[in-house]
Amino acid sequence: MNVRTAVATLLAASAPGAARAGDPFSLPVQETHLENGLRVILAPDRGVPGVALDLLFVVGSGDERPGRTGLAHLFEHLMFMGSVHAPYPQFDALMERHGGRNNASTGEDRTHYHEEGPSNLLPLFLWLEADRLATLPEVMTAEKVKAQRLVVQNERRQSYENRPYGAASLALPAALFPRGHPYSWPVIGDHADLEAATAEEVKAFFALHYTPANASLAIAGDFDPGEALSLVRRYFGWMPPAPLPPRPVAGTGAPPAAAPLRLRDRVSLPMALLAWRSPPAFAAGDAEMDLAARVLVNGKSGRLYRSLVYDRRMATQVEADQESLELGSVFRVAAVAQPGTRADALAAAVEEEMRRLAAEGPTPGEMEEARTVILTGLARELERLDARASFLNTVARGLGRADALPRAAARYREATPASVRLAVQGALAGGRAYLDVEPRAVGPEAR
Repeated sequence: MNVRTAVATLLAASAPGAARAGDPFSLPVQETHLENGLRVILAPDRGVPGVALDLLFVVGSGDERPGRTGLAHLFEHLMFMGSVHAPYPQFDALMERHGGRNNASTGEDRTHYHEEGPSNLLPLFLWLEADRLATLPEVMTAEKVKAQRLVVQNERRQSYENRPYGAASLALPAALFPRGHPYSWPVIGDHADLEAATAEEVKAFFALHYTPANASLAIAGDFDPGEALSLVRRYFGWMPPAPLPPRPVAGTGAPPAAAPLRLRDRVSLPMALLAWRSPPAFAAGDAEMDLAARVLVNGKSGRLYRSLVYDRRMATQVEADQESLELGSVFRVAAVAQPGTRADALAAAVEEEMRRLAAEGPTPGEMEEARTVILTGLARELERLDARASFLNTVARGLGRADALPRAAARYREATPASVRLAVQGALAGGRAYLDVEPRAVGPEAR
Protein backbone atom coordinates (compact mmCIF):
# COMPACT_ATOMS: atom_id res chain seq x y z
CA MET A 1 0.00 0.00 0.00
CA ASN A 2 1.51 3.36 -1.01
CA VAL A 3 1.37 6.47 1.16
CA ARG A 4 -1.53 8.07 -0.74
CA THR A 5 -3.66 4.92 -0.45
CA ALA A 6 -2.84 4.56 3.25
CA VAL A 7 -3.88 8.16 3.92
CA ALA A 8 -7.12 7.73 1.99
CA THR A 9 -7.91 4.58 3.96
CA LEU A 10 -7.29 6.32 7.28
CA LEU A 11 -9.43 9.33 6.42
CA ALA A 12 -12.27 7.11 5.24
CA ALA A 13 -12.07 5.16 8.49
CA SER A 14 -12.54 8.32 10.52
CA ALA A 15 -15.92 9.05 8.90
CA PRO A 16 -19.08 8.50 10.96
CA GLY A 17 -20.54 5.08 10.25
CA ALA A 18 -17.28 3.63 8.97
CA ALA A 19 -16.96 -0.13 9.25
CA ARG A 20 -15.50 -1.23 12.55
CA ALA A 21 -13.02 -3.55 10.85
CA GLY A 22 -9.81 -1.64 10.23
CA ASP A 23 -11.12 1.56 11.82
CA PRO A 24 -8.60 2.72 14.41
CA PHE A 25 -11.21 4.99 16.04
CA SER A 26 -14.06 2.48 16.43
CA LEU A 27 -13.04 0.66 19.57
CA PRO A 28 -15.35 -1.78 21.35
CA VAL A 29 -16.40 0.21 24.40
CA GLN A 30 -18.78 -0.57 27.25
CA GLU A 31 -19.84 2.17 29.63
CA THR A 32 -21.75 2.00 32.88
CA HIS A 33 -22.22 3.99 36.09
CA LEU A 34 -22.11 2.57 39.58
CA GLU A 35 -24.79 3.61 42.06
CA ASN A 36 -22.35 6.01 43.74
CA GLY A 37 -21.82 7.82 40.41
CA LEU A 38 -18.48 6.36 39.30
CA ARG A 39 -18.32 6.18 35.50
CA VAL A 40 -16.75 2.92 34.30
CA ILE A 41 -15.42 2.58 30.74
CA LEU A 42 -14.28 -0.84 29.52
CA ALA A 43 -12.37 -1.21 26.23
CA PRO A 44 -11.32 -4.87 25.95
CA ASP A 45 -8.81 -5.87 23.29
CA ARG A 46 -7.80 -9.51 23.61
CA GLY A 47 -5.29 -9.16 20.78
CA VAL A 48 -2.81 -7.03 22.73
CA PRO A 49 -0.70 -7.98 25.73
CA GLY A 50 -1.28 -6.23 29.02
CA VAL A 51 -3.83 -3.86 30.50
CA ALA A 52 -3.95 -0.15 31.31
CA LEU A 53 -6.10 1.76 33.78
CA ASP A 54 -6.81 5.49 33.78
CA LEU A 55 -8.65 7.04 36.71
CA LEU A 56 -9.73 10.60 35.93
CA PHE A 57 -10.89 13.06 38.58
CA VAL A 58 -12.65 16.19 37.35
CA VAL A 59 -10.39 18.56 39.25
CA GLY A 60 -7.45 20.69 38.17
CA SER A 61 -5.80 24.01 38.78
CA GLY A 62 -8.98 25.74 37.57
CA ASP A 63 -10.69 24.51 40.75
CA GLU A 64 -8.25 26.43 42.95
CA ARG A 65 -8.52 30.01 44.13
CA PRO A 66 -6.06 32.90 44.26
CA GLY A 67 -3.81 32.49 47.26
CA ARG A 68 -4.01 28.69 47.13
CA THR A 69 -2.73 27.91 43.66
CA GLY A 70 -0.88 24.66 42.94
CA LEU A 71 -3.04 22.62 45.31
CA ALA A 72 -4.38 20.25 42.61
CA HIS A 73 -0.87 19.38 41.42
CA LEU A 74 0.42 19.10 44.98
CA PHE A 75 -2.37 16.66 45.71
CA GLU A 76 -1.37 14.54 42.71
CA HIS A 77 1.99 14.03 44.43
CA LEU A 78 0.37 13.33 47.79
CA MET A 79 -1.70 10.52 46.27
CA PHE A 80 1.49 8.45 46.07
CA MET A 81 2.39 8.91 49.74
CA GLY A 82 0.54 5.83 50.91
CA SER A 83 -2.87 4.72 52.14
CA VAL A 84 -4.02 2.69 55.13
CA HIS A 85 -3.46 -0.75 53.59
CA ALA A 86 -0.62 0.23 51.26
CA PRO A 87 1.62 2.53 53.31
CA TYR A 88 4.40 4.44 51.57
CA PRO A 89 6.20 3.24 49.43
CA GLN A 90 4.03 0.16 48.82
CA PHE A 91 1.89 1.73 46.08
CA ASP A 92 4.89 1.74 43.73
CA ALA A 93 6.67 -1.30 45.16
CA LEU A 94 3.73 -3.71 44.89
CA MET A 95 3.12 -3.14 41.19
CA GLU A 96 6.74 -2.64 40.11
CA ARG A 97 7.68 -5.93 41.76
CA HIS A 98 5.43 -7.69 39.23
CA GLY A 99 6.13 -5.62 36.11
CA GLY A 100 3.62 -2.82 36.54
CA ARG A 101 4.20 0.94 36.39
CA ASN A 102 2.25 4.07 37.18
CA ASN A 103 2.19 7.79 36.62
CA ALA A 104 -0.09 10.80 36.97
CA SER A 105 -0.70 14.22 35.42
CA THR A 106 -2.53 17.39 36.41
CA GLY A 107 -3.95 20.05 34.10
CA GLU A 108 -6.31 22.98 34.33
CA ASP A 109 -9.45 20.79 34.21
CA ARG A 110 -8.56 17.21 35.15
CA THR A 111 -6.15 14.97 37.03
CA HIS A 112 -5.30 11.53 35.61
CA TYR A 113 -3.80 8.55 37.44
CA HIS A 114 -2.40 5.75 35.26
CA GLU A 115 -1.35 2.15 35.76
CA GLU A 116 -0.13 -0.30 33.13
CA GLY A 117 1.29 -3.81 33.18
CA PRO A 118 0.54 -7.51 32.72
CA SER A 119 -3.16 -8.36 32.63
CA ASN A 120 -3.01 -10.32 35.88
CA LEU A 121 -2.20 -7.07 37.72
CA LEU A 122 -5.61 -5.53 37.05
CA PRO A 123 -7.04 -6.62 40.45
CA LEU A 124 -3.99 -5.10 42.15
CA PHE A 125 -4.32 -1.82 40.22
CA LEU A 126 -7.99 -1.53 41.18
CA TRP A 127 -7.38 -2.42 44.81
CA LEU A 128 -4.58 0.15 45.16
CA GLU A 129 -6.63 2.93 43.55
CA ALA A 130 -9.68 2.11 45.65
CA ASP A 131 -7.68 1.97 48.87
CA ARG A 132 -6.14 5.39 48.47
CA LEU A 133 -9.48 6.87 47.38
CA ALA A 134 -11.12 5.44 50.49
CA THR A 135 -8.42 5.90 53.11
CA LEU A 136 -5.83 8.50 52.09
CA PRO A 137 -7.11 11.26 54.43
CA GLU A 138 -6.62 8.91 57.39
CA VAL A 139 -2.86 8.83 56.83
CA MET A 140 -2.35 12.40 55.61
CA THR A 141 0.06 14.34 57.84
CA ALA A 142 1.73 17.73 57.89
CA GLU A 143 5.07 15.97 57.35
CA LYS A 144 3.85 14.40 54.09
CA VAL A 145 2.50 17.74 52.88
CA LYS A 146 5.82 19.42 53.66
CA ALA A 147 7.84 16.71 51.91
CA GLN A 148 5.80 16.87 48.70
CA ARG A 149 5.61 20.65 48.83
CA LEU A 150 9.40 20.70 48.58
CA VAL A 151 9.26 18.24 45.67
CA VAL A 152 6.75 20.41 43.78
CA GLN A 153 8.73 23.59 44.47
CA ASN A 154 11.85 21.91 43.14
CA GLU A 155 9.88 20.78 40.09
CA ARG A 156 8.84 24.38 39.50
CA ARG A 157 12.48 25.47 39.63
CA GLN A 158 13.70 22.70 37.33
CA SER A 159 10.85 22.78 34.82
CA TYR A 160 10.23 26.53 34.65
CA GLU A 161 12.46 28.89 36.59
CA ASN A 162 15.78 27.31 35.56
CA ARG A 163 14.74 26.10 32.10
CA PRO A 164 15.30 28.30 29.05
CA TYR A 165 12.17 30.35 28.30
CA GLY A 166 10.39 28.75 31.27
CA ALA A 167 9.60 32.18 32.70
CA ALA A 168 7.32 32.81 29.72
CA SER A 169 5.24 29.71 30.51
CA LEU A 170 4.76 30.95 34.08
CA ALA A 171 3.80 34.45 32.96
CA LEU A 172 1.48 33.54 30.08
CA PRO A 173 -1.69 32.63 32.05
CA ALA A 174 -1.91 36.01 33.78
CA ALA A 175 -1.13 37.80 30.51
CA LEU A 176 -3.85 36.01 28.55
CA PHE A 177 -6.68 35.66 31.10
CA PRO A 178 -8.15 38.36 33.35
CA ARG A 179 -7.35 38.35 37.05
CA GLY A 180 -9.44 35.78 38.90
CA HIS A 181 -10.12 33.62 35.82
CA PRO A 182 -9.59 29.92 36.67
CA TYR A 183 -6.81 29.73 34.08
CA SER A 184 -5.02 32.93 35.12
CA TRP A 185 -2.33 31.11 37.15
CA PRO A 186 0.03 28.28 36.15
CA VAL A 187 -0.86 24.69 37.03
CA ILE A 188 2.37 24.32 39.03
CA GLY A 189 1.24 27.07 41.40
CA ASP A 190 3.08 29.82 43.24
CA HIS A 191 5.81 29.25 45.84
CA ALA A 192 4.07 31.33 48.49
CA ASP A 193 0.75 29.57 47.91
CA LEU A 194 2.40 26.17 48.20
CA GLU A 195 4.09 27.23 51.43
CA ALA A 196 0.72 28.22 52.86
CA ALA A 197 -1.01 24.87 52.14
CA THR A 198 -1.81 22.86 55.27
CA ALA A 199 -2.73 19.22 55.88
CA GLU A 200 -6.25 20.33 56.85
CA GLU A 201 -6.70 22.15 53.53
CA VAL A 202 -5.42 19.11 51.67
CA LYS A 203 -7.96 16.88 53.42
CA ALA A 204 -10.76 19.33 52.63
CA PHE A 205 -9.68 19.44 48.98
CA PHE A 206 -9.74 15.64 48.88
CA ALA A 207 -13.18 15.39 50.49
CA LEU A 208 -14.66 17.85 47.99
CA HIS A 209 -13.15 16.61 44.73
CA TYR A 210 -12.01 13.00 45.22
CA THR A 211 -15.33 11.19 45.18
CA PRO A 212 -16.65 8.38 42.94
CA ALA A 213 -19.23 10.66 41.31
CA ASN A 214 -16.47 13.09 40.30
CA ALA A 215 -14.37 10.34 38.72
CA SER A 216 -14.21 8.23 35.57
CA LEU A 217 -12.40 4.88 35.42
CA ALA A 218 -11.26 3.58 32.01
CA ILE A 219 -9.67 0.15 31.46
CA ALA A 220 -8.14 -0.89 28.13
CA GLY A 221 -6.38 -4.03 26.99
CA ASP A 222 -6.49 -7.79 27.49
CA PHE A 223 -9.18 -8.47 30.10
CA ASP A 224 -12.62 -10.00 30.45
CA PRO A 225 -15.24 -7.20 30.73
CA GLY A 226 -17.50 -9.14 33.06
CA GLU A 227 -14.71 -10.00 35.45
CA ALA A 228 -13.35 -6.45 35.34
CA LEU A 229 -16.74 -4.91 36.13
CA SER A 230 -17.18 -7.32 39.04
CA LEU A 231 -13.81 -6.22 40.42
CA VAL A 232 -14.72 -2.55 40.02
CA ARG A 233 -17.99 -3.09 41.86
CA ARG A 234 -16.19 -5.01 44.60
CA TYR A 235 -13.53 -2.37 45.23
CA PHE A 236 -15.40 0.87 44.44
CA GLY A 237 -19.11 0.05 44.60
CA TRP A 238 -19.37 0.11 48.40
CA MET A 239 -18.17 3.72 48.62
CA PRO A 240 -20.99 6.12 49.52
CA PRO A 241 -22.21 8.72 47.04
CA ALA A 242 -21.27 12.36 47.49
CA PRO A 243 -22.53 15.55 45.82
CA LEU A 244 -20.63 16.84 42.83
CA PRO A 245 -18.42 19.84 43.62
CA PRO A 246 -19.22 23.15 41.93
CA ARG A 247 -17.38 23.66 38.65
CA PRO A 248 -15.39 26.84 37.95
CA VAL A 249 -16.81 29.36 35.51
CA ALA A 250 -14.92 31.60 33.11
CA GLY A 251 -16.97 34.72 33.68
CA THR A 252 -16.26 37.80 31.59
CA GLY A 253 -13.15 39.88 31.47
CA ALA A 254 -11.17 42.30 29.40
CA PRO A 255 -9.12 41.02 26.45
CA PRO A 256 -5.37 40.70 26.93
CA ALA A 257 -3.34 43.90 27.08
CA ALA A 258 -2.11 45.03 23.68
CA ALA A 259 1.32 46.04 24.99
CA PRO A 260 3.95 43.30 25.05
CA LEU A 261 5.01 41.80 28.35
CA ARG A 262 8.79 42.03 28.35
CA LEU A 263 10.71 39.39 30.27
CA ARG A 264 14.40 38.83 30.90
CA ASP A 265 15.61 35.25 31.10
CA ARG A 266 18.88 33.34 31.13
CA VAL A 267 18.74 32.55 27.41
CA SER A 268 21.01 33.19 24.45
CA LEU A 269 18.42 34.31 21.88
CA PRO A 270 15.20 36.34 22.04
CA MET A 271 11.84 34.58 21.79
CA ALA A 272 8.41 35.88 20.82
CA LEU A 273 5.48 34.03 22.41
CA LEU A 274 2.02 34.95 21.17
CA ALA A 275 -1.22 33.43 22.45
CA TRP A 276 -4.90 33.81 21.65
CA ARG A 277 -7.98 32.53 23.43
CA SER A 278 -9.68 29.94 21.24
CA PRO A 279 -12.81 27.72 21.33
CA PRO A 280 -13.20 25.28 24.25
CA ALA A 281 -12.26 21.62 23.97
CA PHE A 282 -14.58 19.69 21.60
CA ALA A 283 -16.59 22.84 20.82
CA ALA A 284 -17.04 24.14 17.29
CA GLY A 285 -13.71 25.56 16.12
CA ASP A 286 -11.49 23.53 18.48
CA ALA A 287 -10.49 20.99 15.83
CA GLU A 288 -10.10 23.82 13.31
CA MET A 289 -7.57 25.61 15.51
CA ASP A 290 -5.69 22.34 15.92
CA LEU A 291 -5.56 22.10 12.12
CA ALA A 292 -4.46 25.75 11.90
CA ALA A 293 -1.50 24.97 14.15
CA ARG A 294 -0.43 22.18 11.80
CA VAL A 295 -0.84 24.45 8.77
CA LEU A 296 1.45 27.00 10.40
CA VAL A 297 4.03 24.57 11.79
CA ASN A 298 3.81 21.09 10.29
CA GLY A 299 7.32 19.83 10.86
CA LYS A 300 9.46 21.83 8.48
CA SER A 301 6.78 22.27 5.82
CA GLY A 302 4.39 24.61 7.66
CA ARG A 303 3.89 28.19 6.59
CA LEU A 304 5.63 29.81 9.54
CA TYR A 305 8.56 27.41 9.54
CA ARG A 306 9.17 27.91 5.83
CA SER A 307 8.81 31.68 6.11
CA LEU A 308 10.73 32.43 9.31
CA VAL A 309 13.37 29.69 9.31
CA TYR A 310 14.09 28.99 5.63
CA ASP A 311 13.06 31.99 3.53
CA ARG A 312 13.61 35.01 5.79
CA ARG A 313 16.12 33.38 8.19
CA MET A 314 14.63 35.22 11.16
CA ALA A 315 14.08 32.25 13.48
CA THR A 316 15.92 29.14 14.57
CA GLN A 317 12.72 27.31 15.49
CA VAL A 318 8.96 27.87 15.48
CA GLU A 319 6.22 26.00 17.35
CA ALA A 320 2.42 26.25 17.32
CA ASP A 321 -0.24 24.35 19.22
CA GLN A 322 -3.86 24.39 20.35
CA GLU A 323 -4.15 23.53 24.06
CA SER A 324 -7.77 22.40 24.34
CA LEU A 325 -9.37 23.33 27.68
CA GLU A 326 -12.94 23.19 28.96
CA LEU A 327 -13.47 26.90 29.70
CA GLY A 328 -11.71 28.15 26.58
CA SER A 329 -8.56 26.93 24.87
CA VAL A 330 -5.18 28.55 24.25
CA PHE A 331 -3.65 28.86 20.78
CA ARG A 332 0.10 29.49 21.05
CA VAL A 333 2.88 30.37 18.62
CA ALA A 334 6.48 30.61 19.86
CA ALA A 335 9.45 31.63 17.71
CA VAL A 336 13.09 31.73 18.80
CA ALA A 337 15.14 34.35 16.94
CA GLN A 338 18.21 33.98 14.81
CA PRO A 339 21.19 35.97 16.15
CA GLY A 340 20.63 39.62 15.28
CA THR A 341 16.82 39.36 15.04
CA ARG A 342 14.59 41.09 17.56
CA ALA A 343 11.61 39.42 19.18
CA ASP A 344 9.27 42.18 18.06
CA ALA A 345 10.23 41.51 14.43
CA LEU A 346 9.33 37.85 14.92
CA ALA A 347 6.03 38.79 16.55
CA ALA A 348 5.13 41.04 13.63
CA ALA A 349 5.91 38.24 11.15
CA VAL A 350 3.77 35.75 13.12
CA GLU A 351 0.84 38.15 13.28
CA GLU A 352 1.15 38.84 9.56
CA GLU A 353 0.86 35.11 8.82
CA MET A 354 -2.07 34.73 11.23
CA ARG A 355 -3.93 37.57 9.50
CA ARG A 356 -3.27 35.97 6.12
CA LEU A 357 -4.62 32.65 7.36
CA ALA A 358 -7.71 34.43 8.73
CA ALA A 359 -8.27 36.22 5.42
CA GLU A 360 -7.58 33.41 2.96
CA GLY A 361 -7.76 30.18 4.93
CA PRO A 362 -5.51 27.20 4.21
CA THR A 363 -5.22 25.68 0.77
CA PRO A 364 -6.86 22.29 0.10
CA GLY A 365 -3.40 20.72 0.02
CA GLU A 366 -2.47 22.23 3.39
CA MET A 367 -5.77 21.02 4.87
CA GLU A 368 -5.23 17.48 3.62
CA GLU A 369 -1.69 17.36 4.98
CA ALA A 370 -2.65 18.80 8.37
CA ARG A 371 -5.62 16.45 8.67
CA THR A 372 -3.44 13.45 7.83
CA VAL A 373 -0.80 14.39 10.39
CA ILE A 374 -3.36 14.75 13.18
CA LEU A 375 -5.36 11.61 12.41
CA THR A 376 -2.34 9.39 11.86
CA GLY A 377 -0.82 10.75 15.06
CA LEU A 378 -4.01 9.99 16.99
CA ALA A 379 -4.25 6.49 15.49
CA ARG A 380 -0.67 5.74 16.50
CA GLU A 381 -1.27 7.14 19.97
CA LEU A 382 -4.24 4.84 20.46
CA GLU A 383 -1.99 1.83 19.86
CA ARG A 384 -0.60 2.50 23.37
CA LEU A 385 -2.94 1.14 26.01
CA ASP A 386 -2.23 3.90 28.52
CA ALA A 387 -3.00 6.58 25.93
CA ARG A 388 -6.11 4.69 24.84
CA ALA A 389 -7.55 4.56 28.35
CA SER A 390 -6.70 8.22 28.96
CA PHE A 391 -8.23 9.39 25.68
CA LEU A 392 -11.43 7.41 26.25
CA ASN A 393 -11.82 9.21 29.57
CA THR A 394 -11.15 12.56 27.87
CA VAL A 395 -13.68 11.89 25.10
CA ALA A 396 -16.30 10.74 27.61
CA ARG A 397 -15.77 13.97 29.54
CA GLY A 398 -15.78 16.20 26.46
CA LEU A 399 -18.52 14.59 24.35
CA GLY A 400 -20.54 12.87 27.07
CA ARG A 401 -19.97 9.31 25.83
CA ALA A 402 -16.92 7.06 25.80
CA ASP A 403 -18.00 5.54 22.46
CA ALA A 404 -17.83 9.00 20.84
CA LEU A 405 -14.21 8.44 19.76
CA PRO A 406 -15.24 8.21 16.06
CA ARG A 407 -17.04 11.54 16.50
CA ALA A 408 -13.93 13.11 18.03
CA ALA A 409 -11.88 12.01 15.02
CA ALA A 410 -14.54 12.95 12.47
CA ARG A 411 -14.33 16.62 13.54
CA TYR A 412 -11.07 16.83 11.63
CA ARG A 413 -12.48 15.15 8.52
CA GLU A 414 -15.47 17.49 8.45
CA ALA A 415 -13.39 20.66 8.83
CA THR A 416 -12.95 22.77 5.69
CA PRO A 417 -10.64 25.61 4.70
CA ALA A 418 -13.57 27.96 5.28
CA SER A 419 -14.25 26.65 8.81
CA VAL A 420 -10.56 26.98 9.69
CA ARG A 421 -10.54 30.52 8.36
CA LEU A 422 -13.58 31.45 10.49
CA ALA A 423 -12.07 29.88 13.63
CA VAL A 424 -8.84 31.84 13.19
CA GLN A 425 -10.84 35.03 12.62
CA GLY A 426 -12.70 34.44 15.87
CA ALA A 427 -9.49 33.89 17.82
CA LEU A 428 -7.85 37.04 16.43
CA ALA A 429 -10.94 39.12 17.25
CA GLY A 430 -10.44 38.48 20.97
CA GLY A 431 -6.98 40.00 21.15
CA ARG A 432 -3.69 38.34 21.90
CA ALA A 433 -1.08 38.19 24.62
CA TYR A 434 2.50 38.86 23.50
CA LEU A 435 5.50 37.94 25.63
CA ASP A 436 8.89 39.28 24.53
CA VAL A 437 11.67 37.19 26.12
CA GLU A 438 15.10 38.79 25.89
CA PRO A 439 18.50 37.54 27.11
CA ARG A 440 19.35 38.75 30.57
CA ALA A 441 22.61 40.63 30.89
CA VAL A 442 24.99 38.52 32.98
CA GLY A 443 27.66 40.25 35.02
CA PRO A 444 30.49 38.80 37.12
CA GLU A 445 28.29 38.63 40.22
CA ALA A 446 25.53 36.70 38.41
CA ARG A 447 28.05 34.31 36.93
